[in-house]
Amino acid sequence: MKPYIIGETAYNHQGDIHYLKRMIDDIAEIGLQAVKFHLLLNPESYLQNKHPLIKKIKEWIFTEKEWDEIINYSKQKGLDMIALCDDLDSLKFIKKYHRDLKGIEIHASSLNDYFLLEEARDFPNSVILGIGGSTLDEIEYAVNFLKQRGKEDIILMYGFQSYPTDYTQINLAKMQKLKNLFNLPVGYADHTAYDDKYNVDISVMAAAMGINILEKHYTPDYGVKRIDYHAAVGKKQMKQIKDKMELYLTVLGDGSLSMSDSELKYGNTGPMKKAIVARRPIKKGEKLTFSNLCFKRTEEESPVPQKMFINLLGIEAYQDIDKDEIIDFSKVKYRFNKQSYSDLTGGLED
Repeated sequence: MKPYIIGETAYNHQGDIHYLKRMIDDIAEIGLQAVKFHLLLNPESYLQNKHPLIKKIKEWIFTEKEWDEIINYSKQKGLDMIALCDDLDSLKFIKKYHRDLKGIEIHASSLNDYFLLEEARDFPNSVILGIGGSTLDEIEYAVNFLKQRGKEDIILMYGFQSYPTDYTQINLAKMQKLKNLFNLPVGYADHTAYDDKYNVDISVMAAAMGINILEKHYTPDYGVKRIDYHAAVGKKQMKQIKDKMELYLTVLGDGSLSMSDSELKYGNTGPMKKAIVARRPIKKGEKLTFSNLCFKRTEEESPVPQKMFINLLGIEAYQDIDKDEIIDFSKVKYRFNKQSYSDLTGGLED
């Protein structure tokens, strides 16, 4: 399983397209898989006119032409793109001109917004549902809404939506339950404080549970008071997160029950697992019994696994066998016959 890390830009650019391109450059240089943008074209459809943020947010948004430029720039950098669409206009824009984006996201604040869900249902790629601060009923409504309309490519993005997040409130174990409950892939959106000494470790802990999708806020100016800086890491931290996530997922493995070459080598009978050997010298024609066989680790490998011990009891030696010599089928008159109790216990009754 490979990590899929999304570099979240949010509104940290504050409406500066050159700053956003700088963010894109860094995200590509670090080697993340995707960049995520917040799109809003019609603020009045998103916020009330009296909302305290509406004046500022109008200064931070880009035009359709600017988004075309930003998206094409990201493509040139080889990045997947996720568009978090806060309004219908931005979602319709993406569907009309940029249907090849990796995914669109509906923020947790709009999780049950009928109009956004209806518009998202026929997007050709992934629809990501932000589910932070949402009840099971709210999540179920959104998932069922999309599935009933034929949308199956759905990802749940889990993340406690406080800025920054108190890690005692994260509850990573809940993600696994949500994954099983809805039978959908789940990603983790981390919002730990940028200056928390555990930031890197908290960001990658979900990978140890098999969650390979991580969304993480990024800023080129670590710790500088800009919009959305509270949970945004810089280049150094993001590289550490990338490296550790790769490590965690490598160690986690794929859960296969088949043995690797190293496990097979380590598990060989003889050098590792004890082999069946002669407890004492065994004469030709003598039957193998509990009293003349035992288990010992040996230098060479044995073709006879430990579980075959009972099958050997009562069989005659085909040749003289020295003490500590490995017992194999070339040295005994082995036939697939059912042994009697006396064959199995003959040596113990002496």
